[in-house]
Amino acid sequence: MIIKLLQIFGFGVGGIIVALICNVILLRFSQSLGIRNKNDVVIRWSNESKPSLGGVSFYIVFLFAAIAYSIVFSEENIFQNKQYVGLFVAGSLAFLMGLADDAYNTRPLIKLFIQISCGLVFVGTETIIDVFHSPILDSLVTILWVVIIMNSLNMLDNMDGITGTTVFFILIACLLSGWIVFDFNTNIWTLMMVSILGAMIGFLSMNIHPSKLFMGDAGSQFIGLFVAFFSIELLWNVGSYTETPSILSACITLVAFSPAAADTLTVVINRLRKGKSPMVGGKDHTTHHLVYAGFNDKQVWFVFLIIGAIACFASISMVYLVKWNNIGPIAFFTLYFVVVFGFLYRNTIKYRAPKK
Repeated sequence: MIIKLLQIFGFGVGGIIVALICNVILLRFSQSLGIRNKNDVVIRWSNESKPSLGGVSFYIVFLFAAIAYSIVFSEENIFQNKQYVGLFVAGSLAFLMGLADDAYNTRPLIKLFIQISCGLVFVGTETIIDVFHSPILDSLVTILWVVIIMNSLNMLDNMDGITGTTVFFILIACLLSGWIVFDFNTNIWTLMMVSILGAMIGFLSMNIHPSKLFMGDAGSQFIGLFVAFFSIELLWNVGSYTETPSILSACITLVAFSPAAADTLTVVINRLRKGKSPMVGGKDHTTHHLVYAGFNDKQVWFVFLIIGAIACFASISMVYLVKWNNIGPIAFFTLYFVVVFGFLYRNTIKYRAPKK
């Protein structure tokens, strides 16, 4: 037990240190590289030009974690693990696509093609949402989930600290869900998640308002892919592992993703109502409307911190209940998403952007 705790501590602290070093170096040498805001003030909330390279540290920590795991557990060859190969290939595709988008503003169809390709990689390496118990339907749901999460977290990355904090709590939910279902362990998945949690802490130290750098598409696309992978394995498939109805797993996942799901659903509904494309950026997110309601940027971050923390606790509680076949209170916890969505959606209707 002590050895396992030390391994978790080492990978977590290692993730923080590597991320901090990466971000300091990027800040030092990126006076022009990765700066997006000069022409993006219509879409981005901040009117300041800052490097959008913070997410690069996520991928570097991901690589360092793989190397460290191979050294610590030298008897294992992680590239013989089909699912890890899938995560590595898809994660690399997502990162490179995001990096290209940060530099060149790639076309939406190209981004969609890469996202679908990432989903296909998951399916091909047996990381599949087991809901319908049908290979074709489950594969389609998996690809759709990957595309949705990569875009949802990219859309949520519109204000300091929001996406990083949301991802942090989702990964905590995935980590603890794995320990509840499979017992405490330090396998490759645990240590990967712990490392990225460390990277998220290192990034947030420079991204909470007033931020020094942004996550960028390289970060939001990679972390979206990473979160999609672990949510499939440790949230969506809880029902399959515990032999309980798949609808319960769907509820667990929805609650864990409450901040991102509520924001994305609100934005899509409001833009469609106005006859606008849901995929075109703008200052109409739930975060922005909280500012219109009188909150400052730091307070908005704190609101999402509370929403994310409660969502994490609720989803973990649901996993525990499912594990012990006590499904009665599940509906009560699922209502949390409804409350969050209702609060954030109502706020977008009640408080509008000030007229210029």
